[in-house]
Amino acid sequence: HVQLVESGGGSMQVGGSLRLSCVASGDTIGRYCMGWFRQIPDKEREGVAGIESDGSTSYADSVKGRFTASLDSASNTASLRMNNLRPEDTALYYCAAGWKGGSCDYRYKGQGTQVTVS
Repeated sequence: HVQLVESGGGSMQVGGSLRLSCVASGDTIGRYCMGWFRQIPDKEREGVAGIESDGSTSYADSVKGRFTASLDSASNTASLRMNNLRPEDTALYYCAAGWKGGSCDYRYKGQGTQVTVS
């Protein structure tokens, strides 16, 4: 099955930008539905963006217009471009891949990369 490794997190000032990458190995990323999630301690996981195998995307209202998710088949990488960052975007971000039945099951997850906005 696919293995996922995220990178690109860090500390950023309010209004700044970051680009997160999720490199896949063990399988072709385009076979899966993909998603980006974020986790804050003691809070529920939040879905940030979804990427279907056809490349179509969807976003949480909290990031719509600021975040852009994409897939690059050539590098087997999913990316999340985050613009106009806010303090409430601070979280551990991770990518997930899965198989789509009615909805994506996101069964494969990376370890995450920390984003801190202040």
